[in-house]
Amino acid sequence: MKIKTKILCILGLGLLASSFTLLSQKQDEEWNPLFNGKDLSGWTAKIYPYEVGENYANTFRVEGDVIQVNYDGYGKSFDNRFGHLYYNIPYSHYHLKLEYRFIGDLYHGAPSYTLRNSGVMFHSQDPKTMPANQDWPISVEMQFLGGLSDGKIRTTGNMCSPGTHIYYKDELLETHCINSTSKTYDGDQWVKAELIVLGDSIIHHIIEGDTVLSYSKPHIGGQVVNNFDPRIKIDGTALKRGFIALQSEGQPVEFRKLLLKDLSKKTKN
Repeated sequence: MKIKTKILCILGLGLLASSFTLLSQKQDEEWNPLFNGKDLSGWTAKIYPYEVGENYANTFRVEGDVIQVNYDGYGKSFDNRFGHLYYNIPYSHYHLKLEYRFIGDLYHGAPSYTLRNSGVMFHSQDPKTMPANQDWPISVEMQFLGGLSDGKIRTTGNMCSPGTHIYYKDELLETHCINSTSKTYDGDQWVKAELIVLGDSIIHHIIEGDTVLSYSKPHIGGQVVNNFDPRIKIDGTALKRGFIALQSEGQPVEFRKLLLKDLSKKTKN
């Protein structure tokens, strides 16, 4: 009897372990890698003041298993050549994960505010709708800032809104940027960032597992974006979906482990 009981326990544990393995595999399958670790297939550059598709001076490149933003081919000055690398598929409801880190020094000629500053744009307009001399995409930004090793607080996972507005704490916010509640991350350490976007309703910024900022109702409006096509910037239009883009604005930075879980089917159920 004891032998039978032991056998049943072993079989039960085996089935339980198998169930956990299948569940883990299913969860892993839900995450879609946006970067293949080899090249920039599936991505398109738009750098001011060049036409979409021109990756000026190889600004966005693959080094090892990371996407690196570098300006070593820019010559004497950065010259306001702000850029973005777009994933070619737009999304509406999703959970995005990535890791980033700042490397090197701010490129000479870049604005001082871009020191240890980058970000991921989302709900962005299609880069194909941007004139060559448009500087920023109409979008919402999860802003990444690095600490300056001076003992001062410098949060990351903030929100900035080029050509857009959001609602924060149920009130319309027309301020261009708002800070998160994150810690300050000095040096060249990798920082884990997550973004949960549910269409034009709720958006959550997550840094190292902590939700550091939440807001809602992103829509077109406001300033900052220049030389846009007026047919695209229709103020008041709700931003329900759009493109995801990595930013280049003068500070070398690296991105890796870009994963996306599409939540559009789950939110419909």
